[in-house]
Amino acid sequence: MKQRDLPKEIAEEIAKKLAGYQPGMEAKRVGVISRVADGVVMIHGLPQVRALELVSFPHGVMGVVINLEEDVVGAIVLGDYLGLSEGDEVLSTGTLLSVPVGDAFLGRVVNPMGTPLDGKGPILTKKSYPMERVAPGVTKRQPVTTPLQTGIKAIDAMIPIGRGQRELIIGDRNTGKTAIAVDTMINQKKEGVICIYVAIGQKTSRIAGVVGDLTRHKAMDHTVVVAASASDPAAFQYFAPYAGCAIAEYFMDQGKDVLVIYDDLSKHAWAYRQISLILKRPSGREAYPGDVFYLHSRLLERACRLDAQNGGGSITALPIIETLAGDLSAYIPTNVISITDGQIFLESDLFYSGQRPAVNVGLSVSRVGGAAQIKAMKKVAGNLRLDLAQYRDLAAFAQFSSDLDEATRKQIDRGARMMELLKQGQYAPMSVEKQVVIVWAGAGGHLDSIPVAKISDFEREFLEFVGNSYPKVLSAISKEKAILPETEKMLIAAIGECKKTYTK
Repeated sequence: MKQRDLPKEIAEEIAKKLAGYQPGMEAKRVGVISRVADGVVMIHGLPQVRALELVSFPHGVMGVVINLEEDVVGAIVLGDYLGLSEGDEVLSTGTLLSVPVGDAFLGRVVNPMGTPLDGKGPILTKKSYPMERVAPGVTKRQPVTTPLQTGIKAIDAMIPIGRGQRELIIGDRNTGKTAIAVDTMINQKKEGVICIYVAIGQKTSRIAGVVGDLTRHKAMDHTVVVAASASDPAAFQYFAPYAGCAIAEYFMDQGKDVLVIYDDLSKHAWAYRQISLILKRPSGREAYPGDVFYLHSRLLERACRLDAQNGGGSITALPIIETLAGDLSAYIPTNVISITDGQIFLESDLFYSGQRPAVNVGLSVSRVGGAAQIKAMKKVAGNLRLDLAQYRDLAAFAQFSSDLDEATRKQIDRGARMMELLKQGQYAPMSVEKQVVIVWAGAGGHLDSIPVAKISDFEREFLEFVGNSYPKVLSAISKEKAILPETEKMLIAAIGECKKTYTK
Protein backbone atom coordinates (compact mmCIF):
# COMPACT_ATOMS: atom_id res chain seq x y z
CA MET A 1 0.00 0.00 0.00
CA LYS A 2 1.44 3.35 -1.08
CA GLN A 3 1.94 5.92 1.74
CA ARG A 4 0.06 9.12 1.13
CA ASP A 5 2.06 12.38 1.08
CA LEU A 6 1.59 14.70 4.05
CA PRO A 7 0.41 18.27 3.42
CA LYS A 8 3.30 20.68 3.17
CA GLU A 9 2.30 22.75 6.26
CA ILE A 10 2.12 19.68 8.54
CA ALA A 11 5.41 18.34 7.23
CA GLU A 12 7.14 21.67 7.94
CA GLU A 13 5.70 21.80 11.47
CA ILE A 14 6.91 18.27 12.24
CA ALA A 15 10.35 19.12 10.87
CA LYS A 16 10.57 22.18 13.13
CA LYS A 17 9.65 20.16 16.21
CA LEU A 18 12.12 17.44 15.39
CA ALA A 19 14.86 20.04 14.86
CA GLY A 20 14.15 21.64 18.25
CA TYR A 21 13.90 18.38 20.19
CA GLN A 22 16.64 17.80 22.71
CA PRO A 23 16.69 14.49 24.52
CA GLY A 24 17.06 14.75 28.28
CA MET A 25 16.10 13.24 31.61
CA GLU A 26 13.94 14.57 34.41
CA ALA A 27 15.22 13.71 37.87
CA LYS A 28 12.66 12.90 40.58
CA ARG A 29 13.25 11.77 44.12
CA VAL A 30 10.98 8.78 44.56
CA GLY A 31 10.42 6.59 47.59
CA VAL A 32 8.18 3.64 48.39
CA ILE A 33 5.73 3.21 51.27
CA SER A 34 6.84 0.34 53.49
CA ARG A 35 4.17 0.63 56.22
CA VAL A 36 0.86 2.44 56.74
CA ALA A 37 -0.58 2.82 60.25
CA ASP A 38 -3.36 5.18 61.35
CA GLY A 39 -2.37 8.30 59.43
CA VAL A 40 1.38 7.69 59.64
CA VAL A 41 3.48 6.08 56.86
CA MET A 42 7.05 4.79 56.79
CA ILE A 43 8.93 5.43 53.52
CA HIS A 44 12.05 3.82 52.04
CA GLY A 45 14.17 5.57 49.42
CA LEU A 46 14.15 9.30 50.22
CA PRO A 47 17.58 9.85 51.82
CA GLN A 48 17.77 13.58 50.91
CA VAL A 49 14.35 14.61 52.18
CA ARG A 50 14.18 17.33 54.89
CA ALA A 51 12.18 17.52 58.10
CA LEU A 52 8.75 19.16 57.58
CA GLU A 53 9.05 18.74 53.79
CA LEU A 54 5.88 18.02 51.85
CA VAL A 55 5.70 14.69 50.02
CA SER A 56 3.13 13.58 47.46
CA PHE A 57 1.28 10.26 47.61
CA PRO A 58 -0.97 8.70 44.93
CA HIS A 59 -4.49 10.13 44.37
CA GLY A 60 -3.28 13.69 45.17
CA VAL A 61 -2.83 13.05 48.90
CA MET A 62 -0.06 15.05 50.59
CA GLY A 63 2.04 14.29 53.64
CA VAL A 64 4.68 15.90 55.88
CA VAL A 65 7.99 14.32 56.88
CA ILE A 66 8.55 14.48 60.64
CA ASN A 67 10.82 11.50 61.34
CA LEU A 68 14.28 11.05 59.81
CA GLU A 69 16.05 7.76 60.48
CA GLU A 70 19.07 6.14 58.89
CA ASP A 71 17.24 4.01 56.33
CA VAL A 72 13.58 5.01 56.68
CA VAL A 73 11.51 8.22 56.77
CA GLY A 74 8.34 8.76 58.83
CA ALA A 75 5.61 11.03 57.47
CA ILE A 76 2.11 11.96 58.59
CA VAL A 77 -0.65 12.05 56.00
CA LEU A 78 -2.60 15.27 55.45
CA GLY A 79 -5.85 13.77 54.30
CA ASP A 80 -7.37 10.34 53.68
CA TYR A 81 -4.74 7.69 54.36
CA LEU A 82 -7.12 4.74 53.80
CA GLY A 83 -6.41 4.76 50.06
CA LEU A 84 -2.66 4.30 50.60
CA SER A 85 -0.99 0.90 50.73
CA GLU A 86 2.46 -0.65 50.92
CA GLY A 87 4.44 -0.33 47.69
CA ASP A 88 2.86 2.99 46.61
CA GLU A 89 5.29 5.54 45.21
CA VAL A 90 6.07 8.74 47.15
CA LEU A 91 7.43 11.87 45.46
CA SER A 92 9.50 14.50 47.27
CA THR A 93 8.34 18.06 46.50
CA GLY A 94 11.26 20.05 47.95
CA THR A 95 8.74 22.43 49.61
CA LEU A 96 8.52 22.94 53.37
CA LEU A 97 5.15 22.91 55.12
CA SER A 98 3.49 26.34 55.07
CA VAL A 99 0.06 27.92 55.43
CA PRO A 100 -1.45 30.70 53.28
CA VAL A 101 -1.83 34.03 55.10
CA GLY A 102 -3.48 37.37 54.37
CA ASP A 103 -6.11 39.89 55.41
CA ALA A 104 -8.73 37.81 53.56
CA PHE A 105 -8.64 35.28 56.43
CA LEU A 106 -10.38 37.71 58.82
CA GLY A 107 -13.91 36.54 59.56
CA ARG A 108 -13.28 33.04 58.17
CA VAL A 109 -13.16 29.50 59.57
CA VAL A 110 -10.33 27.41 58.09
CA ASN A 111 -8.57 24.11 58.72
CA PRO A 112 -4.82 24.00 59.55
CA MET A 113 -3.94 23.93 55.84
CA GLY A 114 -5.83 27.20 55.23
CA THR A 115 -8.77 25.53 53.45
CA PRO A 116 -12.11 27.28 54.21
CA LEU A 117 -14.66 25.32 56.25
CA ASP A 118 -17.44 27.95 56.41
CA GLY A 119 -18.88 27.60 52.90
CA LYS A 120 -18.15 31.25 52.02
CA GLY A 121 -16.02 30.46 48.98
CA PRO A 122 -12.25 30.32 48.43
CA ILE A 123 -9.80 32.63 50.20
CA LEU A 124 -7.70 34.52 47.67
CA THR A 125 -4.19 35.18 48.94
CA LYS A 126 -0.72 35.15 47.42
CA LYS A 127 1.45 34.84 50.52
CA SER A 128 2.43 31.84 52.66
CA TYR A 129 4.22 31.59 56.00
CA PRO A 130 6.08 28.50 57.28
CA MET A 131 4.24 26.75 60.10
CA GLU A 132 7.45 26.20 62.05
CA ARG A 133 9.46 29.37 62.55
CA VAL A 134 12.25 30.33 64.94
CA ALA A 135 10.96 32.67 67.65
CA PRO A 136 12.25 36.29 67.57
CA GLY A 137 15.50 36.73 69.48
CA VAL A 138 16.03 38.65 72.70
CA THR A 139 17.34 41.76 70.92
CA LYS A 140 14.18 42.06 68.79
CA ARG A 141 11.80 42.19 71.77
CA GLN A 142 10.73 44.92 74.15
CA PRO A 143 9.20 44.69 77.65
CA VAL A 144 5.47 43.99 78.04
CA THR A 145 3.92 47.25 79.26
CA THR A 146 0.71 47.76 77.24
CA PRO A 147 -2.42 46.20 78.80
CA LEU A 148 -4.56 43.71 76.91
CA GLN A 149 -7.97 44.42 78.41
CA THR A 150 -10.07 41.27 78.75
CA GLY A 151 -13.15 43.15 79.98
CA ILE A 152 -13.34 40.72 82.93
CA LYS A 153 -13.06 42.47 86.31
CA ALA A 154 -11.40 39.61 88.17
CA ILE A 155 -8.63 39.29 85.57
CA ASP A 156 -7.97 42.94 84.68
CA ALA A 157 -7.87 43.92 88.37
CA MET A 158 -5.85 41.05 89.87
CA ILE A 159 -4.17 39.04 87.07
CA PRO A 160 -3.45 41.65 84.37
CA ILE A 161 -2.43 40.50 80.90
CA GLY A 162 -0.11 42.57 78.70
CA ARG A 163 0.28 42.59 74.94
CA GLY A 164 3.04 40.12 74.13
CA GLN A 165 2.46 38.01 77.26
CA ARG A 166 1.73 34.27 77.51
CA GLU A 167 -0.94 33.66 80.14
CA LEU A 168 -2.19 30.13 80.75
CA ILE A 169 -5.89 29.47 81.43
CA ILE A 170 -6.09 26.22 83.37
CA GLY A 171 -8.83 24.31 85.15
CA ASP A 172 -11.04 21.24 85.12
CA ARG A 173 -13.58 20.42 82.44
CA ASN A 174 -16.57 22.81 82.32
CA THR A 175 -15.20 25.52 84.60
CA GLY A 176 -15.46 28.39 82.09
CA LYS A 177 -12.05 28.37 80.36
CA THR A 178 -13.42 28.86 76.84
CA ALA A 179 -15.94 31.41 78.18
CA ILE A 180 -13.07 33.64 79.38
CA ALA A 181 -11.38 33.31 75.97
CA VAL A 182 -14.59 34.18 74.08
CA ASP A 183 -15.32 37.21 76.30
CA THR A 184 -11.74 38.42 75.79
CA MET A 185 -12.14 38.13 71.99
CA ILE A 186 -15.44 40.03 72.12
CA ASN A 187 -13.77 42.81 74.12
CA GLN A 188 -11.04 43.25 71.49
CA LYS A 189 -13.40 44.70 68.88
CA LYS A 190 -12.99 48.13 70.52
CA GLU A 191 -9.32 47.55 71.43
CA GLY A 192 -8.11 47.11 67.84
CA VAL A 193 -6.58 43.67 68.47
CA ILE A 194 -6.87 40.88 65.89
CA CYS A 195 -7.88 37.49 67.35
CA ILE A 196 -6.94 33.97 66.24
CA TYR A 197 -8.97 31.18 67.86
CA VAL A 198 -7.40 27.73 67.43
CA ALA A 199 -9.75 24.84 68.27
CA ILE A 200 -7.84 21.57 68.80
CA GLY A 201 -9.68 18.28 69.22
CA GLN A 202 -13.00 19.92 70.16
CA LYS A 203 -16.41 18.61 69.17
CA THR A 204 -17.59 20.13 65.90
CA SER A 205 -20.80 21.31 67.60
CA ARG A 206 -18.76 23.14 70.24
CA ILE A 207 -16.60 24.89 67.63
CA ALA A 208 -19.77 25.90 65.78
CA GLY A 209 -21.14 27.25 69.09
CA VAL A 210 -18.06 29.45 69.61
CA VAL A 211 -18.28 30.76 66.03
CA GLY A 212 -21.97 31.47 66.58
CA ASP A 213 -21.26 33.38 69.81
CA LEU A 214 -18.57 35.47 68.13
CA THR A 215 -20.86 36.20 65.17
CA ARG A 216 -23.78 37.24 67.40
CA HIS A 217 -21.59 39.69 69.30
CA LYS A 218 -20.02 41.06 66.10
CA ALA A 219 -16.55 39.77 66.95
CA MET A 220 -15.93 37.63 63.84
CA ASP A 221 -14.87 40.63 61.74
CA HIS A 222 -11.54 40.79 63.57
CA THR A 223 -11.19 37.03 64.20
CA VAL A 224 -9.77 34.00 62.35
CA VAL A 225 -10.88 30.55 63.53
CA VAL A 226 -8.50 27.65 62.83
CA ALA A 227 -10.42 24.43 63.49
CA ALA A 228 -9.12 20.87 63.88
CA SER A 229 -12.06 18.98 65.37
CA ALA A 230 -12.03 15.67 67.22
CA SER A 231 -13.03 13.87 63.99
CA ASP A 232 -10.04 15.27 62.06
CA PRO A 233 -6.80 13.27 61.72
CA ALA A 234 -4.20 13.56 64.47
CA ALA A 235 -1.97 15.37 61.92
CA PHE A 236 -4.44 18.27 61.68
CA GLN A 237 -4.73 18.50 65.48
CA TYR A 238 -0.93 18.49 65.72
CA PHE A 239 -0.41 21.26 63.13
CA ALA A 240 -3.40 23.47 64.11
CA PRO A 241 -1.64 25.67 66.73
CA TYR A 242 1.41 26.19 64.49
CA ALA A 243 -0.88 27.22 61.63
CA GLY A 244 -2.72 29.68 63.91
CA CYS A 245 0.60 31.12 65.10
CA ALA A 246 1.83 31.53 61.50
CA ILE A 247 -1.32 33.49 60.58
CA ALA A 248 -0.80 35.62 63.70
CA GLU A 249 2.83 36.31 62.71
CA TYR A 250 1.64 37.68 59.38
CA PHE A 251 -0.39 40.36 61.20
CA MET A 252 2.37 40.96 63.78
CA ASP A 253 4.86 41.61 60.98
CA GLN A 254 2.57 44.43 59.84
CA GLY A 255 2.92 46.08 63.26
CA LYS A 256 -0.47 44.94 64.56
CA ASP A 257 -1.39 43.47 67.95
CA VAL A 258 -2.70 39.90 67.82
CA LEU A 259 -4.32 37.64 70.42
CA VAL A 260 -4.00 33.87 69.87
CA ILE A 261 -6.04 31.38 71.89
CA TYR A 262 -5.05 27.69 71.82
CA ASP A 263 -8.07 25.66 72.94
CA ASP A 264 -6.64 23.42 74.18
CA LEU A 265 -3.02 22.26 74.37
CA SER A 266 -3.89 19.11 76.37
CA LYS A 267 -5.50 17.62 73.25
CA HIS A 268 -2.57 18.91 71.18
CA ALA A 269 -0.21 16.87 73.39
CA TRP A 270 -2.49 13.84 73.05
CA ALA A 271 -2.37 14.08 69.24
CA TYR A 272 1.43 14.36 69.31
CA ARG A 273 1.66 11.38 71.67
CA GLN A 274 -0.47 9.32 69.27
CA ILE A 275 1.76 10.19 66.30
CA SER A 276 4.95 9.54 68.27
CA LEU A 277 3.82 6.14 69.52
CA ILE A 278 2.89 5.02 65.98
CA LEU A 279 6.35 6.17 64.86
CA LYS A 280 7.75 3.96 67.66
CA ARG A 281 9.57 6.81 69.35
CA PRO A 282 10.66 6.02 72.93
CA SER A 283 7.98 7.04 75.42
CA GLY A 284 8.52 8.62 78.82
CA ARG A 285 6.28 9.88 81.60
CA GLU A 286 2.57 9.24 80.95
CA ALA A 287 3.64 7.69 77.57
CA TYR A 288 4.51 11.14 76.16
CA PRO A 289 7.67 11.33 74.01
CA GLY A 290 10.75 12.97 75.46
CA ASP A 291 10.38 16.19 73.41
CA VAL A 292 6.82 17.02 74.49
CA PHE A 293 8.16 20.06 76.41
CA TYR A 294 9.78 21.36 73.21
CA LEU A 295 6.45 20.78 71.44
CA HIS A 296 4.86 23.62 73.42
CA SER A 297 7.91 25.78 74.22
CA ARG A 298 8.76 26.41 70.57
CA LEU A 299 5.12 27.36 69.96
CA LEU A 300 4.63 29.70 72.93
CA GLU A 301 8.04 31.37 72.58
CA ARG A 302 6.78 32.84 69.28
CA ALA A 303 4.47 35.08 71.35
CA CYS A 304 6.27 38.36 72.02
CA ARG A 305 6.19 42.14 71.66
CA LEU A 306 8.60 43.34 68.98
CA ASP A 307 10.56 46.56 69.38
CA ALA A 308 10.02 49.63 67.17
CA GLN A 309 12.84 48.70 64.76
CA ASN A 310 11.03 45.44 63.99
CA GLY A 311 7.58 46.93 63.53
CA GLY A 312 6.34 47.05 67.12
CA GLY A 313 3.70 44.34 66.63
CA SER A 314 2.83 41.76 69.26
CA ILE A 315 1.38 38.28 69.72
CA THR A 316 -0.34 37.56 73.04
CA ALA A 317 -0.89 33.84 73.68
CA LEU A 318 -3.66 32.45 75.88
CA PRO A 319 -3.09 28.68 75.92
CA ILE A 320 -5.77 26.58 77.62
CA ILE A 321 -4.98 23.39 79.57
CA GLU A 322 -7.53 20.97 81.02
CA THR A 323 -6.73 19.43 84.40
CA LEU A 324 -8.15 16.30 86.00
CA ALA A 325 -9.57 16.85 89.52
CA GLY A 326 -7.64 20.13 89.80
CA ASP A 327 -4.25 18.41 89.61
CA LEU A 328 -1.74 21.11 88.70
CA SER A 329 1.19 18.73 89.21
CA ALA A 330 0.41 16.52 86.19
CA TYR A 331 2.97 16.37 83.38
CA ILE A 332 1.50 18.68 80.72
CA PRO A 333 0.17 21.34 83.18
CA THR A 334 3.55 21.69 84.91
CA ASN A 335 5.30 21.89 81.54
CA VAL A 336 3.11 24.71 80.24
CA ILE A 337 3.07 26.56 83.60
CA SER A 338 6.89 26.68 83.44
CA ILE A 339 6.79 28.09 79.88
CA THR A 340 4.14 30.79 80.37
CA ASP A 341 4.23 34.14 82.20
CA GLY A 342 1.54 33.20 84.70
CA GLN A 343 -1.72 31.30 84.92
CA ILE A 344 -5.41 31.86 85.59
CA PHE A 345 -6.62 28.88 87.61
CA LEU A 346 -10.35 28.18 87.49
CA GLU A 347 -11.64 26.10 90.39
CA SER A 348 -14.58 23.70 90.21
CA ASP A 349 -15.77 24.40 93.76
CA LEU A 350 -15.96 28.13 93.08
CA PHE A 351 -17.72 27.54 89.76
CA TYR A 352 -20.42 25.32 91.24
CA SER A 353 -20.92 27.66 94.20
CA GLY A 354 -21.92 30.42 91.75
CA GLN A 355 -18.67 32.42 91.68
CA ARG A 356 -18.21 33.01 87.96
CA PRO A 357 -15.63 33.52 86.57
CA ALA A 358 -14.33 30.94 89.06
CA VAL A 359 -10.83 32.42 89.44
CA ASN A 360 -8.83 31.02 92.33
CA VAL A 361 -6.95 34.10 93.56
CA GLY A 362 -4.34 32.17 95.53
CA LEU A 363 -3.17 29.93 92.67
CA SER A 364 -3.52 32.49 89.86
CA VAL A 365 -0.68 34.84 89.04
CA SER A 366 0.58 37.18 86.34
CA ARG A 367 4.36 37.48 86.24
CA VAL A 368 4.06 40.75 84.32
CA GLY A 369 1.96 42.20 87.14
CA GLY A 370 1.18 45.89 87.45
CA ALA A 371 3.41 46.72 84.47
CA ALA A 372 0.42 45.78 82.30
CA GLN A 373 -2.14 47.89 84.15
CA ILE A 374 -3.16 51.51 83.81
CA LYS A 375 -2.28 53.68 86.84
CA ALA A 376 -5.91 53.98 87.93
CA MET A 377 -6.42 50.20 88.11
CA LYS A 378 -3.07 49.69 89.81
CA LYS A 379 -4.06 52.19 92.48
CA VAL A 380 -7.53 50.84 93.30
CA ALA A 381 -6.68 47.11 92.96
CA GLY A 382 -3.19 47.15 94.48
CA ASN A 383 -4.04 45.07 97.58
CA LEU A 384 -7.07 43.26 96.18
CA ARG A 385 -5.40 39.90 95.53
CA LEU A 386 -3.87 39.76 99.01
CA ASP A 387 -7.12 40.84 100.69
CA LEU A 388 -9.17 38.19 98.88
CA ALA A 389 -6.62 35.46 99.57
CA GLN A 390 -6.76 36.37 103.29
CA TYR A 391 -10.57 36.48 103.12
CA ARG A 392 -10.72 32.88 101.86
CA ASP A 393 -8.50 31.70 104.70
CA LEU A 394 -10.48 33.66 107.30
CA ALA A 395 -13.82 32.51 105.88
CA ALA A 396 -12.70 28.88 106.11
CA PHE A 397 -11.52 29.47 109.70
CA ALA A 398 -14.75 31.30 110.65
CA GLN A 399 -16.81 28.22 109.84
CA PHE A 400 -15.42 26.57 112.96
CA SER A 401 -15.66 29.57 115.29
CA SER A 402 -18.55 31.81 116.21
CA ASP A 403 -16.45 34.15 118.38
CA LEU A 404 -14.68 36.56 116.02
CA ASP A 405 -13.10 39.89 116.85
CA GLU A 406 -14.42 43.02 115.17
CA ALA A 407 -11.48 43.46 112.77
CA THR A 408 -11.77 39.88 111.51
CA ARG A 409 -15.52 40.20 111.03
CA LYS A 410 -15.06 43.42 109.05
CA GLN A 411 -12.45 41.78 106.85
CA ILE A 412 -14.76 38.83 106.15
CA ASP A 413 -17.69 41.15 105.37
CA ARG A 414 -15.54 43.27 103.02
CA GLY A 415 -14.18 40.13 101.31
CA ALA A 416 -17.68 38.71 100.78
CA ARG A 417 -18.75 41.94 99.09
CA MET A 418 -15.66 42.02 96.87
CA MET A 419 -16.21 38.39 95.80
CA GLU A 420 -19.80 39.31 94.90
CA LEU A 421 -18.52 42.38 93.03
CA LEU A 422 -16.15 40.28 90.92
CA LYS A 423 -18.97 38.11 89.60
CA GLN A 424 -19.68 38.83 85.94
CA GLY A 425 -22.06 37.42 83.37
CA GLN A 426 -20.88 35.88 80.13
CA TYR A 427 -20.72 37.96 76.90
CA ALA A 428 -20.69 41.14 78.99
CA PRO A 429 -17.12 42.49 79.00
CA MET A 430 -16.77 45.77 80.87
CA SER A 431 -14.71 48.80 79.84
CA VAL A 432 -11.66 49.47 82.00
CA GLU A 433 -12.93 52.84 83.28
CA LYS A 434 -16.12 51.21 84.61
CA GLN A 435 -14.03 48.46 86.20
CA VAL A 436 -11.89 51.08 87.94
CA VAL A 437 -14.99 52.88 89.29
CA ILE A 438 -16.62 49.77 90.75
CA VAL A 439 -13.38 48.30 92.18
CA TRP A 440 -12.68 51.71 93.75
CA ALA A 441 -16.09 51.62 95.41
CA GLY A 442 -15.61 48.11 96.80
CA ALA A 443 -11.96 48.30 97.86
CA GLY A 444 -12.49 51.71 99.48
CA GLY A 445 -15.24 50.39 101.79
CA HIS A 446 -18.02 52.42 100.17
CA LEU A 447 -20.16 49.29 99.75
CA ASP A 448 -19.83 48.02 103.33
CA SER A 449 -23.35 49.23 104.15
CA ILE A 450 -24.91 47.46 101.14
CA PRO A 451 -26.19 43.91 101.85
CA VAL A 452 -24.16 41.21 100.06
CA ALA A 453 -27.23 39.97 98.16
CA LYS A 454 -27.81 43.49 96.76
CA ILE A 455 -24.23 44.17 95.58
CA SER A 456 -24.79 43.22 91.93
CA ASP A 457 -27.98 45.31 91.73
CA PHE A 458 -26.22 48.29 93.30
CA GLU A 459 -23.26 47.87 90.93
CA ARG A 460 -25.55 48.14 87.92
CA GLU A 461 -27.40 51.16 89.29
CA PHE A 462 -24.20 52.93 90.38
CA LEU A 463 -22.55 52.55 86.96
CA GLU A 464 -25.72 53.84 85.26
CA PHE A 465 -25.85 56.76 87.72
CA VAL A 466 -22.19 57.70 87.11
CA GLY A 467 -22.65 57.42 83.33
CA ASN A 468 -25.73 59.67 83.37
CA SER A 469 -24.99 62.16 86.15
CA TYR A 470 -21.17 62.22 86.24
CA PRO A 471 -20.02 61.40 82.68
CA LYS A 472 -16.82 63.40 83.22
CA VAL A 473 -15.62 60.71 85.67
CA LEU A 474 -15.48 57.95 83.06
CA SER A 475 -14.05 60.21 80.36
CA ALA A 476 -11.34 61.51 82.74
CA ILE A 477 -10.26 57.97 83.72
CA SER A 478 -10.28 56.90 80.05
CA LYS A 479 -8.19 59.90 79.02
CA GLU A 480 -5.74 60.26 81.93
CA LYS A 481 -5.48 56.52 82.79
CA ALA A 482 -5.37 57.64 86.41
CA ILE A 483 -7.71 58.88 89.18
CA LEU A 484 -6.95 62.56 89.67
CA PRO A 485 -7.96 64.31 92.95
CA GLU A 486 -10.88 66.11 91.30
CA THR A 487 -12.06 62.81 89.78
CA GLU A 488 -12.00 61.15 93.20
CA LYS A 489 -14.05 64.03 94.67
CA MET A 490 -16.69 63.47 91.98
CA LEU A 491 -16.66 59.72 92.70
CA ILE A 492 -17.20 60.28 96.42
CA ALA A 493 -20.09 62.64 95.67
CA ALA A 494 -21.56 60.19 93.17
CA ILE A 495 -21.47 57.18 95.50
CA GLY A 496 -23.01 59.25 98.30
CA GLU A 497 -25.91 60.38 96.12
CA CYS A 498 -26.45 56.91 94.65
CA LYS A 499 -26.54 55.25 98.09
CA LYS A 500 -29.20 57.73 99.25
CA THR A 501 -31.47 57.03 96.29
CA TYR A 502 -30.77 53.30 96.47
CA THR A 503 -31.60 52.89 100.17
CA LYS A 504 -34.87 54.76 99.66
